[in-house]
Amino acid sequence: MTPPPRPPPPPPPPPPAASPPPPAAQTPPADVKAIEQVVESFRTSLINKDKPTYMDLFFSDKPEDIGWQYVSEDARLQDIRKAKPDAIKARQIPANNFIALIDGAVASPKPKEEKFSNTKIETDGDVASVSFDYSFHDDGVKTNWGKEMWQLIRTEQGWKIFSVVYSIRDSRSPAD
Repeated sequence: MTPPPRPPPPPPPPPPAASPPPPAAQTPPADVKAIEQVVESFRTSLINKDKPTYMDLFFSDKPEDIGWQYVSEDARLQDIRKAKPDAIKARQIPANNFIALIDGAVASPKPKEEKFSNTKIETDGDVASVSFDYSFHDDGVKTNWGKEMWQLIRTEQGWKIFSVVYSIRDSRSPAD
């Protein structure tokens, strides 16, 4: 007698599924709130001419440790070159630093204010970037504006500003 036919072998198993991508870095809400407070403290310390609070927002109290750089908008730069032909878009000027900003506000009898809008915060809980549109006001008059970006680091003392870069537009610049 012949044995019964064997059933066909089972199909091979499907290939293993690809690993899912790692989850996107979450922006911790408590860190966002703390960073928003740094931005607000920066703004109010200028208004209140409060140098101790302002200085405490930075990673170091030494100008050489904190990046602080502006870039001139093209039409503004062309106008500056009429008086200073060697002017360049982004010149490192040691006297232009975060301490000079608060010292100028404290020394001035006129109110100074930097206003922020369209603020965006990105962080993984240890490092952060903040970007916003800004306008700077001297005695209530808007004198310059542009885009500003900060890099922050979280220390044992909280979030601290490590670097600031910003564009400068003013009355010589084309309307936005």
